[in-house]
Amino acid sequence: MLKELLPFLVTAPALGYAAFTLHCGRSFFAGQRPLLEHTPPVSILKPVKGVDGDSFENFASFCRQEYPKFQIVFAAASPSDPVIPIIERLIAAFPQVDISLVVDGAIHGANYKVCNLMHAYAKAKYPLLIVCDSDIRVDSQYLRRVCAPFADPQVGLVTSLYRSSSVKGAGCAIEALGFCSEMVPNVMAAVKLEGLSFALGASMALRREALERIGGFEALVDYLADDYQLGNMIHKSGFRLELSPHFVESVMRGDEEVSEVMARQLRWGRTMRVSRPGGYLASGITLPFPAALLALLISGFTASGWLAAALLYLVRSAVSVSYSRALVRDRLLPRWLWLLPLRDALAFAVWALSLLGNRVRWRGELFQLDKGGTIRPLRKRGQATF
Repeated sequence: MLKELLPFLVTAPALGYAAFTLHCGRSFFAGQRPLLEHTPPVSILKPVKGVDGDSFENFASFCRQEYPKFQIVFAAASPSDPVIPIIERLIAAFPQVDISLVVDGAIHGANYKVCNLMHAYAKAKYPLLIVCDSDIRVDSQYLRRVCAPFADPQVGLVTSLYRSSSVKGAGCAIEALGFCSEMVPNVMAAVKLEGLSFALGASMALRREALERIGGFEALVDYLADDYQLGNMIHKSGFRLELSPHFVESVMRGDEEVSEVMARQLRWGRTMRVSRPGGYLASGITLPFPAALLALLISGFTASGWLAAALLYLVRSAVSVSYSRALVRDRLLPRWLWLLPLRDALAFAVWALSLLGNRVRWRGELFQLDKGGTIRPLRKRGQATF
């Protein structure tokens, strides 16, 4: 009898966690209050390097904001960066928007994105700041939504969830599925269990006062997970963090291979391992793929094992479809549901590999990841690797 029950026992943590994340997500989105009309002037800081998927339209979405007063400051490290002509075209297309470009290759630490932010910050005019990744696209109400919570003086940072509603091929779909079936549910669980103590790099709005209290962007310049550290430092400084229920869009390239997606996922995994070591290690017992595989192995691939694995993936699929259709609203599922087991297998591989190494590749550069989340470049910037 115990042998027949054992497969169900080993899948119970993953099955229970899936159901719990659905409860957390529904509670979070159902509990949202109407936005206040609070529209302080804001400076949008955009560190850029290279060209992302449809960069012009991504940038243009920030220029089309229905908002009283804002500026956009782009910061690049090299005058030959291919993104610069796109920014120049943007400036010509939106003469009514206050847009500026800073080109400065000075290096202040290992995180070159933060170096760009430091250069952009010098041009920021307003007491409210927004940092957004270059591959993010927003709707015309974005600024109103992320700035409204600052009507409460205790709020120091507002961060946004992200999704990818349009994918071009299986490689993109595998990564996009990670947002609605893994990232967003995990954030919902974290917020429910311990409150929000970190930020998501896709979109971060913050008070200048909060940034200066933690020592400015300089405090982040040697960390890989600058977004996580920014939110965590502001949280520890005494300000409250808010999670916006309004999603921003992560626009993916359509020509990426699964290997490229895996490399990026591995960087994120190792980043989270050093940022939240205990939680990241414990998250292994909630992963569905190893639980289903273990159920099959300990049962000897008998009926009880297959039934336990099938029950787990029935619940897993139902939760993922619920997130995709009702909460995240990315419209990915059920169309791409057949990729979910593969996505989960890759997630387990990334989790396991992230425990074994301390090197990460980011924007063509190779870094050593040290304890606490700081990084060291393993070669000079721009030097070729063979």
